[in-house]
Amino acid sequence: MRRHARGADGDRLGPVPFNSKTSEFYRDNIEFPFFLYHLKGKGDPKLPEAYMFETGRNEWRKHDQWPPKEAKPRTFYFRAGGKLAGDAAPGSGDAFDEYISDPNKPIPYTNEITQTMTITYMLGDQRFASSRTDVLTYETEPLETDLVVAGPLKATLHVSTTGTDSDWVVKLIDVYPGDFPEIPPALPAGANAAAPVTTAAPSRMGGYQQLVRGEPFRGKFRNSYEKPEPFTPGKVEKIEFELPDVYHAFRRGHRLMIQVQSSWFPLVDRNPQKFLKIATAKAEDFQKATQRVYRSAKNPSGLQVLALQ
Repeated sequence: MRRHARGADGDRLGPVPFNSKTSEFYRDNIEFPFFLYHLKGKGDPKLPEAYMFETGRNEWRKHDQWPPKEAKPRTFYFRAGGKLAGDAAPGSGDAFDEYISDPNKPIPYTNEITQTMTITYMLGDQRFASSRTDVLTYETEPLETDLVVAGPLKATLHVSTTGTDSDWVVKLIDVYPGDFPEIPPALPAGANAAAPVTTAAPSRMGGYQQLVRGEPFRGKFRNSYEKPEPFTPGKVEKIEFELPDVYHAFRRGHRLMIQVQSSWFPLVDRNPQKFLKIATAKAEDFQKATQRVYRSAKNPSGLQVLALQ
């Protein structure tokens, strides 16, 4: 866990506090005892198979295996009106949502104006993306109880494109309730938490759309990484890929959101949306494409998580 800034309540990344000195805890209780035992033969750290920090509730957890054996698969399916549901849509139709992807106007990974790569994008506010017409957004109703997601995620999309290649980016997002309280600003290094001196404004977190995990997939590799294949324009294809592991609690009153898009610049190089070697693509090769994501019983799309609760 890299440290970005420290607030009065502990480590934080951007505006999101962890209410815990995670870096110090990791070094003192996990890393140092591990190396002391394995390199010096001293002590016994008695470390579990998995020692994890659960974001959202901001607590350290110990597990005998990873993912936790008690975690159960749960799928959130895309439904009409930008909704997420626990079951696929009824009926036998070919319902879908669509957007136009333009590689000459790619979706940025952050709305910050910056000259360097930021690490705060990893939990950055995704409201700027939700407002774009080339991003599909689906979300649950406010959660009645905490939902803890622990382990890898699996995206299953039924899609079509008017191009012959396309990228598909899936993002898992934690939407804060509108009345979520402000978070005090981080203190400068060395500042006295009892008498802070700062001109920074508090973070307004009501409605914040916190990125929890995101992953791109280049569509030409949907059937094989060794033998890429073009899309047939308009043909429905199934794409499945795994997102990296996560350990996050979506708190009661929050919403779980999933976004789908076809660019994430510059984290991912632009796809011309034509089947070719991208490294040798010419300016005229980059073309718009209409992307469809299907959400029917026949062609369901959604995200599978491993849920503890």
